Amino acid sequence: MASTQDIFTDFQEYLNADHELREEIRVVTRDMNQLVREIQTVLQVIHQPAQGTSMAELCKTAEDMFGKGKELYRQLAEKIPENQYYRYSDMWRFVSQRFVYLAGLIVFLRDGRLVTREEVAALLGVAVQREDGFHIDLDDFLMGLLNMTNELSRLAVNAVTSGDYERPVQISRFVSQLDAGFRVLNLKNDALRKRFDGLKYDVKKCEEVVYDLTIRGLVGAHNKD
Repeated sequence: MASTQDIFTDFQEYLNADHELREEIRVVTRDMNQLVREIQTVLQVIHQPAQGTSMAELCKTAEDMFGKGKELYRQLAEKIPENQYYRYSDMWRFVSQRFVYLAGLIVFLRDGRLVTREEVAALLGVAVQREDGFHIDLDDFLMGLLNMTNELSRLAVNAVTSGDYERPVQISRFVSQLDAGFRVLNLKNDALRKRFDGLKYDVKKCEEVVYDLTIRGLVGAHNKD
C-alpha cells in the first residue's frame, strides 16, 4: 500500500506535467495571437482604402495567412491528450473566436454572405464536431460572428467617408439578418447572451447610417429594406 508521501509525490508529478503542458500550449497560442494581429492589420485597410485597392486581393492575402493558422492548430491539437479538449480549451478560446471573426469578415467582404462553421474549420484544419476530435466549439463560432458585427458597423460608417454608399446598405441588411438568426437561438452561455444583447447597437448604428444616406438622396429609399 502506498504511503502518504508516495501519494503526494504522484500528485506533484501530475501537477508538474500539467504545468509543462500548459506552458507548451501558451507558446502556440501566443503565436496564434500574433498571427491574428497580422491578419487584422491587413484587413484594417478596408476602413481607409487607398486608390486602386482591390477588395478581392485584400481578402485573398488575408485568407492565405490562415495557412499558418492551420499549422498552429495542428501543433496545438497534437499536444492535447485524448478527451481533454475542454480541460484546456479556455487557453485558446478567445483566439479561436478572433479567427472566426476574421474568417467571417473575409467571406462577407468577398461574397457578401455569412461564413459557415464548416468553412472556418477547413481554414484552420480542424473538425466541426467534438466527436471528431479537435474542433471549433459552437459557442466560440457564435461569439466570433457577434464580434464581427462590431467591425462591420464601423465599416458602414467609414465606407461613407470613402464615398462607398452601397456598402452600408449591404452591411445593414446583413447585420439585421444575423440579428434575426440569433433571435432564433435559446442562448445558455452568459457571455454569449451578453454579447448578443450588444448586437442591437450594431444594428441600430448601421440603420442610422443608411437612414442618413437615404435622407440625403445618396441611396434609394428601397434599399433600406
